[in-house]
Amino acid sequence: MTIRSDDVMADIEASVRDALRRRLIAAGGPAAYRDAEIFASVNAVLARAVERRGDPEGGAAAGPPLLLPELLGDEEAWRPAGELRITSHRPLGGPLIVFVKRRLVLPLVRWLFEYADENFRRQEYVNRIVMACLEELAIENARLRSDVAALEEQAGRSR
Repeated sequence: MTIRSDDVMADIEASVRDALRRRLIAAGGPAAYRDAEIFASVNAVLARAVERRGDPEGGAAAGPPLLLPELLGDEEAWRPAGELRITSHRPLGGPLIVFVKRRLVLPLVRWLFEYADENFRRQEYVNRIVMACLEELAIENARLRSDVAALEEQAGRSR
């Protein structure tokens, strides 16, 4: 008797997905998840989005390009600012204020900056997942609209 690893893996994934569905329903998740097919569809869309999100560190392997960031244009408009810029607009006392902030204040709050920096990276990771998910949903919506239009056209011809 031959056992195919693909079949075993598919069974394991289905079992894990069903256990997750049941856990979410028990915890008060959406009632629509009672339908295993709807849950599987939602799971598939979200899984594709997570696969597209790229590297959580936002490095070179940040995943395939997404449309939404391109439409947003300026990266500074949607990316959390993680760098600390200490400047002053004062022409006379400004350099002294910047010196004091850099030499005295910054070392005292470095731990806070490092904590915030890690949270900014995490937020950017979540933002990329949400953008990928929105794009996946937009693609599915466009496909469904195309299918509906084709069916309506087909129904119009058969009358």
